[in-house]
Amino acid sequence: MSRVIHTDGMGKERSRLIRSILLALRELIQQDSTGIATRDLAAYIALALEAISRSIDPSVEAWEKRGYWVKADRFRMEWQWTEKLGKELRIAVIGEDWPAVASISGQIAERMGKMKPPKRNNLGTPWRGAWVKLVHPD
Repeated sequence: MSRVIHTDGMGKERSRLIRSILLALRELIQQDSTGIATRDLAAYIALALEAISRSIDPSVEAWEKRGYWVKADRFRMEWQWTEKLGKELRIAVIGEDWPAVASISGQIAERMGKMKPPKRNNLGTPWRGAWVKLVHPD
């Protein structure tokens, strides 16, 4: 019997989320008023950051099992900002504090500055309906 290989690991999911956040940030910056699209974009970024934050511990478990504590800790420190900014953005979006959303989005863009945004959007619009998911997480 052969072993099962999972091709969709945490790293691929995290990369997809990062690309989609970069696209959403690009769209959010281009918004000139706060409407449904702006709410969806900001809510999606908050949800995606929280998903990235949740993917960190499962990603480093294999390193910790092998005793690579320093590597695991570095990885955690590299991504710890996602939890903090995700929570802050969630609170700002739910409270409709748009100056705070703009400020937090700037911090996120600064953190993701070294990452390359996709040249074309082949992810679609994953942020549609994100406001409803953020407010009603059923």
